[in-house]
Amino acid sequence: MIGELRAPAQGLTVFPGSAAELAGTRLVDLAWNTIAEVPDWLGGLTSLEELRLDGNGLRSLPALTGLTALRALHLDGNRLTRAPHCPPGLETLSLYGNAVETLPGPLPAGLRHLSAGGNRLTAAPPFPPLLESLNLAQNALTDVPAGLGALTRLRMLDLGHNRLETVPAEIGDLGLTDYLYLSDNRFTEVPEAIGRLDRLAYLNVTDNRLTRLPESIGAMASLVELRLYNNRLEALPGSVGRLGRLRELHLQGNRLAALPAEVGGLGELRVLDLRDNHLRSVPDAIARLTRLTHLDLRNNRLRTLPDGLGELAALEKLDLRWNKLDGEPDALRRLTERGCVILR
Repeated sequence: MIGELRAPAQGLTVFPGSAAELAGTRLVDLAWNTIAEVPDWLGGLTSLEELRLDGNGLRSLPALTGLTALRALHLDGNRLTRAPHCPPGLETLSLYGNAVETLPGPLPAGLRHLSAGGNRLTAAPPFPPLLESLNLAQNALTDVPAGLGALTRLRMLDLGHNRLETVPAEIGDLGLTDYLYLSDNRFTEVPEAIGRLDRLAYLNVTDNRLTRLPESIGAMASLVELRLYNNRLEALPGSVGRLGRLRELHLQGNRLAALPAEVGGLGELRVLDLRDNHLRSVPDAIARLTRLTHLDLRNNRLRTLPDGLGELAALEKLDLRWNKLDGEPDALRRLTERGCVILR
């Protein structure tokens, strides 16, 4: 009898031990081996609390509902086509990178962390209300799972790389704090309700079809990083200037012809990426971004630069390639003297 069995990445091809030898075991970690089959007796290890079988190429599993002490089940990177029915006390289920088409329902009432990205899901069952993190990225979802707004304890949500067309207003009911990832879908807009996510630190809506942002974006007071590149944005709402904690703003690959003067309110901004837009000018207010270290203006339509750009004492890199500036702006001379790297 042993308390833990740890043998990750040891080249094992057969599940080691026996039911008698592993009775009373709390942890089994056999990740990243080449174990083709899991014995039926595993389902009788009533003391097992954590099971890690990631990266073994498993195609099936025995019944696991008898693992009454199991709290964490890690099955990433296998070849499962069916998700296992879960023990009632399970809190963490990780199935990333399999070929699962449906999740078993009902999911355990106490489930807190569910990672089911990189599968073949087209729909999802109702989720238990205690979920804190949910990853459904890289599936084939066409609709946001029903009842999502009831997950008021959710801190992290990843719905990227699906086929979603609409962000429901109930997204604003979530208690998200860490990140909301909506990249690579088919969204044309995000709802005003997103502004209610005033504790969210990271928002990614890249590689969609957004043509506008709601004014409420400025109410997301805790945002530290906002990624919106590869959309169809033609303008930014002035309210973006109220994002006083924002450190990174990524807008590459849109259709922006100008920036609102309110961007000068982004006093904590370090990185501003505006590559591949239609900018003809940069507002004088950019001189107020005193903590800016990286400014990317590649491939726009700039002929002039604001004189205040030369006052950005923290700027370390300015990329101006594939513009056609008239002459040699004095701002560039002053930045060069301060040691800023300028690419033209």
